[in-house]
Order: sequence, then C-alpha cells, then structure tokens
Amino acid sequence: MFLSRLTKTILTFMLVLALALPAFAGHGKQAAERNGILLVAFGTTIPEARAAFTNIEEEVRKAFPDTEVRWAYSAKQVRHTIKENEGTAILSPAAALAHMGDEGFTRVAVQSLHTIPGAEFHDLLRIVAAFRNMPKGTRTVTLGEALLSSPDDMEKAAKALVSTFPAERKKADAVVLMGHGTHHPANIYYPGLQYYLSKVDPNAYVGTVEGVPSLEDVVAELKARKSRTVWLMPLMAVAGDHARNDMAGPEPDSWKSVLEKEGFTVHTVLRGTGESDAVVSIWVEHLRDAFAGLDD
Repeated sequence: MFLSRLTKTILTFMLVLALALPAFAGHGKQAAERNGILLVAFGTTIPEARAAFTNIEEEVRKAFPDTEVRWAYSAKQVRHTIKENEGTAILSPAAALAHMGDEGFTRVAVQSLHTIPGAEFHDLLRIVAAFRNMPKGTRTVTLGEALLSSPDDMEKAAKALVSTFPAERKKADAVVLMGHGTHHPANIYYPGLQYYLSKVDPNAYVGTVEGVPSLEDVVAELKARKSRTVWLMPLMAVAGDHARNDMAGPEPDSWKSVLEKEGFTVHTVLRGTGESDAVVSIWVEHLRDAFAGLDD
C-alpha cells in the first residue's frame, strides 16, 4: 500500500516536472529578434509637402518588404504645430525608439533623412548611441548616413538631381538648388556638391539660406555666365516652409523676388528631393548599410 502511494507520488512529480521543463527552458532567454526601421526627418507642417515622405516610405518598403517601418520628426516645433493643427501626434526620435522597444523591436536601423550630417544629424547620432544595449527593449541600434556624407554620395546626388530638372527647361537656363545651410562644419558638403554638379551641368548652382554658397554668391555666378532665365528648386527632402516662403514666396527678400529684381526671369519648382526615386535611392543605400550593421 505504502509502495503504491509512493509510486503514484513519484509518477505525479515526474509528470509535473516534465510539463514544467519547457517553461523553465525558456526562462532567462532573450526574446526572439525583431527588426524594425525608423525613418527620421526634420518634418514639415505642410501636408501636401509630405508627398516626399510617402515616396520615401514606399521606396524603403520595396527594399525591405519584410521589415516594419516607423517615423519620427526631429523638430519639436513641427511636432507641436502638427499636433495643434491636425490632432496627430508624431514622436521624437528618442520617443519613437523607446516605443519600438516597448513593442518588442530588438534591432532597429535608424535612417536619417537629413541632407547633410549637420547639428540635427549629430543630435540623432547621440540618441542612437544612448539606445544601444538597453537592458530591455532594443539591443542593437544603427544609424544610416545623411544624403551627402562622402564624395561618392555627392557625385551620385549630382547626377540624380540633374535628372529631376524640369523637362521644359532650356539648355541655357540656369537651375538654382536652394539648400538650408548651417554654421556647422558639415556645410562644406554644399560647395562639395557644387563641384560635382558643375561637372554634370555647368548651368546648375547650389545656394543656401543660412550658409555658403549664399544667394549673393549665386547671383554673382549667374551674372558672370550671363544667364537670363532661372529655375529655382529646393535642395531639401520636402518642399516645405523654406521652399514655399524663402524660395518662392512673394516677400521682397524671397529668392524669387531677389532674382527678379536683378532682372532674371524666374520659375519655381515646389518638389522636394524626397519625391525623386533617384535621390531617395541614395538614402536607401545608406539604410542598407545600417541594416547590415545590425549583424555586427
């Protein structure tokens, strides 16, 4: 009788142990890897300008069909304005990475959609570094380079940008690309791009709102080449506030107004570089490098 009860007890214990082993086996192991992509742009408050972001996302999804894509805007004021005017909450890069960690993403490739690796890019670099090797959530985070980050990028971008010039533009017409510009050392990429652009199209110029080359520099070049007609295009991912006001606006200090006052016939093109598949392919190439870096 005693042996019978003992045998039953032992058998019951063995059965419970057998059922519990799978649970114990999983205890302490890391969660299954989950890859994600975070696209980070400065952002824009102009809804129609976001066609560029739509195109960028489409190209990214084509390149990474099995990977989920998230967005973040680095500009606090842009996020605030969109929340107030549209009722849409867009996350900052740090908040987006934290949220992705909560969602179970363990490896995230972040892609900067900035034109140059200036102050905004380096802020993003610090955020990405802070999210690496977190005890919970994301364990591996990499960052893809800005559009212009090497001589090879500038050469590719020059060719890609020329392919976006209006079909109706005549050969003698000048094309002026308006970049943001910065006091950051990365501003050097603008004159660097000009070097490669001149090789592809001698009548194409780069100017910046806040750096060099300035609008005055561009006007001097246009006069030296005796240009008469100028096409203005933004050298920015989106044709946002800068493009619509600083470049093409009716104010007397807009680039369009200044050039017209100087005697040029001016046409404006409100299309961001993010609307060009040729330009976006450079960002996607950087994202491929960042994605590959998740395995390092």
